[in-house]
Amino acid sequence: MKHNTGQTKALRNAVVLPAAGVVIKTVRKWVMDKQFAVKIEPGKKGVDGEPSVGPVYRNLLAKDGFPPLDSDMKTAWDVFRNSVENYPDNKMLGWRELVDGKWGPYLWKSYKTVYDEVLNAASALRASGIEPGCKVGIYGANCPQWIVVMEACNAQSYICVPLYDTLGPGAVNFILDHAEVDVVFVQDKKVKELLNPECIHTQRLKMIVCFTSMKEEEKSKADSMGIKSYAWNDFLHMGSKHPSELQTPDSSAICTIMYTSGTSGDPKGVILTHENVTVNIRGIDLFMEQFDEKMTVDDVYLSFLPLAHILDRMIEEYFIRKGASVGFFHGEINALRDDMMELKPTFLAGVPRVLERIHEGVLKGLEEVNPRRRKIFSLLYNYKLRWMKAGYKHKYASPLADLLAFRKVKNRLGGRIRLIVSGGAPLSSEVEEFLRVTSCAFVVQGYGMTETCGLATLGFPDEMSMLRTVGSPFVYTDFRLEEVPEMGYDPLSDPPRGEICVRGQTTFLGYHKNPELTNEAMKDGWFHTGDIGEMQPNGVVVIIDRKKHLIKLSQGEYIALEYLEKVYGITPIVEDIWVYGDSFKSSLVAVVVPSKEHCEKWAYQNGLKGSYLELCHLTQLKDYIISELKSTAQRNKLRGFEYIKGIIVEPRTFEEEKDLLTATMKKRRNKLIDRYKAGIDNVYKNLIVSKH
Repeated sequence: MKHNTGQTKALRNAVVLPAAGVVIKTVRKWVMDKQFAVKIEPGKKGVDGEPSVGPVYRNLLAKDGFPPLDSDMKTAWDVFRNSVENYPDNKMLGWRELVDGKWGPYLWKSYKTVYDEVLNAASALRASGIEPGCKVGIYGANCPQWIVVMEACNAQSYICVPLYDTLGPGAVNFILDHAEVDVVFVQDKKVKELLNPECIHTQRLKMIVCFTSMKEEEKSKADSMGIKSYAWNDFLHMGSKHPSELQTPDSSAICTIMYTSGTSGDPKGVILTHENVTVNIRGIDLFMEQFDEKMTVDDVYLSFLPLAHILDRMIEEYFIRKGASVGFFHGEINALRDDMMELKPTFLAGVPRVLERIHEGVLKGLEEVNPRRRKIFSLLYNYKLRWMKAGYKHKYASPLADLLAFRKVKNRLGGRIRLIVSGGAPLSSEVEEFLRVTSCAFVVQGYGMTETCGLATLGFPDEMSMLRTVGSPFVYTDFRLEEVPEMGYDPLSDPPRGEICVRGQTTFLGYHKNPELTNEAMKDGWFHTGDIGEMQPNGVVVIIDRKKHLIKLSQGEYIALEYLEKVYGITPIVEDIWVYGDSFKSSLVAVVVPSKEHCEKWAYQNGLKGSYLELCHLTQLKDYIISELKSTAQRNKLRGFEYIKGIIVEPRTFEEEKDLLTATMKKRRNKLIDRYKAGIDNVYKNLIVSKH
């Protein structure tokens, strides 16, 4: 779409700043009429009890068939090796060290230095009798050693098996046995947990290698169990003394078994091949070629999402592909801003809760400035938003607004952020719009699962029509919706709604040692995600529900719990919320974690004193929270049976009890029910009493 550059520039800069505020001249609105996906197969009505299915959609880049792959990039090892050859001296992996009680500047290893360490680690594994095809576990926080081990697995055809305890109690013990892990590389802080008597399957290990060094009592304990143990540098030294030939894999070989929790039951081992990984990378390459903003070797990524999770893993694989840099957070998620200010990343990926905290931080800062400046901020926000909705890229929508107000938001993120990606769960439209306007960066949502190697759909930068959506089908993914009659979702209705099903070259091989679950999820070549999507007329997708998270109240009304949590979660007094409904009850209740800051502000305004914990026990606070939730429900036009009638006030965040959330911050509903069952019963009893 072409615009008259001279006229529009004059319009965009027609901003006056008198003492009273900002006057914005009327601007012309352009209608955005773009298509982001193409139908390659029609939908069909279900017969003989079969569900109806919607049309099959495909990315415009693949409308004539999936694009060919790179001949020199068949495995994850090829990705790393090629970058070492092309960018040997580029900064690859960065970390911070604790110096005199303070975290120092980022230190860096080049691609060539990392490559040499990888060869030594790979040789040491072979010298220890670990044969190709064996399972190698990695247990610990993101760090350079994590990547070195991952690449050593790729070099010798080992199968990388990430271990992480946020999958729930006993998960590490389960994975060691289920995946038949032979050796574990472990962070020093995790050695104690690995050698815990309750982790009985540690006994099956042949070797433990610590990322740093093990304590003498830990080494002795490992020795008593017949397990060899090494410090990191000693292990690399052994490899340098016993170099071995690389046994590189084929594209069809298993690259990793990545365990994912879902929300109940034992972790599921998702089998991903080298082809899955390289196809994903190739797809991102093709996707990025459409845009003016290219990724370069100067890009820097801040790694803090778990490397044991597919989102961070695939982002780092792509950064390696481009010869760019990855800096690791120092381990304290609450001090992430300190790492951000030191590293000054250009790319940030987060789950919605991380981005919501950024949003909350900016709003908090606005509360501390005078009303006149808040008014100016609001006017500039609406002015820039209007131009972005008219089709202008964020950096051209209002440079003056960026200079006067929004560069301060950008500086809070380190000053160089160009791209923010949200994944793991739907991001609220309010937060997404706010970041698109104020961060001076591209903000996009994507959708995918471990089973799709991270991506099934991806949003386009600078397309405001993508707001609240997760984008269009990924380059190597076919996409369709399937009927869910018990929930009233029909892919042949208007708008089309149904369970999201995908197929393509990034789809997983199956669940490790679980053919029943594999057959349940994979039907006729389609992976059934369990998520409910709504297809927009322009070929982009909105996630509206979760198949397993729908409950029916006693009056027969269906309730989408995750949707309500997203709506209620924007309430200022709410830090986090879990909504609960009982099929034998007619109303909803919730567990609410209040915002400490808003609690204290409310108490001050009402003349109440006490610690945060004491405030959380006040009936007045409970009543106030319920009234605020009601206001949120009214603003969002929720139906009466979607209103929350009673609450439990919980001072501790759900994150503080690690078995209540999955690694991607999704709520484990069965665990939450166990945790709060008695309190929920009491809330329902009080509701009955209050009615009488």
